[in-house]
Amino acid sequence: MSEERSFGELLEEMEESSQAIHNNAIVEGSVILVNKNEIILNIGYKADGVLSKNEYSNNPDVDLEKEVKVGDTLKVKVLKANDGEGQVLLTYKRLQQDKMNKVFEEAMEKGEVLKGTVVSALKGGLSVSYQEGRVFIPASLVSDIYEKDLSKYQGQEIEFVLTEVNPRKRRIIGDRKQLIIAKKKEAQDALLARIEVGMMVEGTVKNLTDFGAFIDLGGADGLLHISEMSWGRVDDPKSLFKVGDVVSVMIKDISGSKIALTMKLDSNNPWKDASVKYAKGNVVTGKVARMTDFGAFVELEEGIDALLHVSQIAVEHIEKPSDVLSVGQEITAKIVDFNEDAKKISLSIKALELDNGRQEDDDNDAAVADVDVTADDDDVE
Repeated sequence: MSEERSFGELLEEMEESSQAIHNNAIVEGSVILVNKNEIILNIGYKADGVLSKNEYSNNPDVDLEKEVKVGDTLKVKVLKANDGEGQVLLTYKRLQQDKMNKVFEEAMEKGEVLKGTVVSALKGGLSVSYQEGRVFIPASLVSDIYEKDLSKYQGQEIEFVLTEVNPRKRRIIGDRKQLIIAKKKEAQDALLARIEVGMMVEGTVKNLTDFGAFIDLGGADGLLHISEMSWGRVDDPKSLFKVGDVVSVMIKDISGSKIALTMKLDSNNPWKDASVKYAKGNVVTGKVARMTDFGAFVELEEGIDALLHVSQIAVEHIEKPSDVLSVGQEITAKIVDFNEDAKKISLSIKALELDNGRQEDDDNDAAVADVDVTADDDDVE
């Protein structure tokens, strides 16, 4: 009778244990075996529980043999009471995820900034591990600019806030973009409070376009328009700068968050003493910079071009400048007009030739006069 009772009690215990082991049940087990791929636990059931590496942690590099030792006690969740082969499949990470859901809910309510590690860079976004939980950051919320390739974030620690926590749909959504925007706004405000029009600042060339260069001033970008790069003519910003160059520029204008820059300073203004160097009547030398049908523009120095009208190229009639001139050719001419207010200078080779011709005539007349005088002396003799 005693043996029958013992057997009955044992059967009852087994039945009670069996009723406790069902899908989603929370059980506690003792580790009896650990290898690279799984952990075996005694869960007080007719079959041992199997906890795979994938169901232990979200980290694919986790070393089970270092994390868990035989004899350790783990609280786990039953995935399948019977996998078809009499085994009980367990999960540790999902139980932790349930706990993490509460952590995430509180973090979202408080607007906390969390920091996690990117464990997977997917086409649609980033999968980020935070403690024992997993957060998904959509590609559109990874940065404030479009990121075509997210693989560079693999393994990086990044900060984010939570925008959605829906355990039922297993949706834990993070947002990194708004943190970046907020930090940039803070840096921009600090920069705008520090700078003023007329101030010299140093920056780094961030981007080059056909119309200018965007300069990173450390908090905001300023635009150095192509017309403000030099007192001279600039056809292509890339001929002067490359991305990464450190440049010294002056704040020309501040309009809201827009910052206009210039490199055209009073100290390097070629027109500062132009009224003396290029006064009317002076003879100058320059290079033909460009030509039109009505004349040629001659660069006297960087930032100062003068017009040589087609009618002033030579004494004889010239149909078009390109008939006698070429770009890059050095010419010498006389300044026939100087307008400082309009910053216009007019040249004439013709006037210089006529001057030289008159000088030659004067010299010839003087020579003839000398001969005549000598002749008169002979006659006297």
